[in-house]
Amino acid sequence: MNKKRLGRGLGDILGEVTEVYEKEIPQRDIVEIPIATIRKNPYQPRKEFDPKSLQELADSIKEHGLLQPIVVIEDIDGYMLIAGERRLRASQLAGFTKIKAIIAHIDKKRFREYALIENIQRENLKPLELAYSYKELLEEHGITHEELAHIVKKSRAHITNTLRLLQLSEYSKEALEKQKISAGHAKVLVGLDEQSQKEIVDTIVEKNLSVRETERLVQQRGVTKSDNAKPEEFDLSLVLKKLQERGFKAKVTKQSLTIHFRSAEDIDKFLQIFS
Repeated sequence: MNKKRLGRGLGDILGEVTEVYEKEIPQRDIVEIPIATIRKNPYQPRKEFDPKSLQELADSIKEHGLLQPIVVIEDIDGYMLIAGERRLRASQLAGFTKIKAIIAHIDKKRFREYALIENIQRENLKPLELAYSYKELLEEHGITHEELAHIVKKSRAHITNTLRLLQLSEYSKEALEKQKISAGHAKVLVGLDEQSQKEIVDTIVEKNLSVRETERLVQQRGVTKSDNAKPEEFDLSLVLKKLQERGFKAKVTKQSLTIHFRSAEDIDKFLQIFS
């Protein structure tokens, strides 16, 4: 299966979503449509919506109206939601039967990307939801952590550290999902064996440990990283780019960087970088 490359792909998707929200949209482009005719996007990465937060938004919509319209596309017998599921749910909760919407002209093949990008940019996704969203975008477009970081306006370290949460045991993931532990706690646990993770998670919950206290606990116990744990991922794309700019032939495979020297002159040129 061919991967979509960056260029006329993910970068444009982000631009289109941003444009829908940030450009001044004439009132004639905003319509009211029946909520019953809207089908939710099946690629929505958010699986849970906080009831208290939804009720607060519903109360605000009752009092002030919906300040930011949702975004939909025309679908069979109605519409498909592209952006704004939280606003849609809150409007339903508030008792409204119609909602303000922008009907966008979007390729149906790009539902998934729009849902992921819109949520990353506009919603407070839980750490694991964010990690799965990043993973899907990386796999769908075959891009590097560095490229994704540039697109979503986050640091490369943030992308890599968030993705590492997917290496947690199921027990730790459940604790993180239920907010028994924070993302900071979870990052300390990455790489530990399952039993150690369980014991430390239970201790965090029982004693209400801070992240710093959890780090000290791991050090005191002398817990080592599991031999089966996945090593930390390194993004070598920037190193590769710099080498290629200097005329070197190089390639990256997983966590290795291979440089091909064609002559002794190439070796001398390479060594001069460190002199």
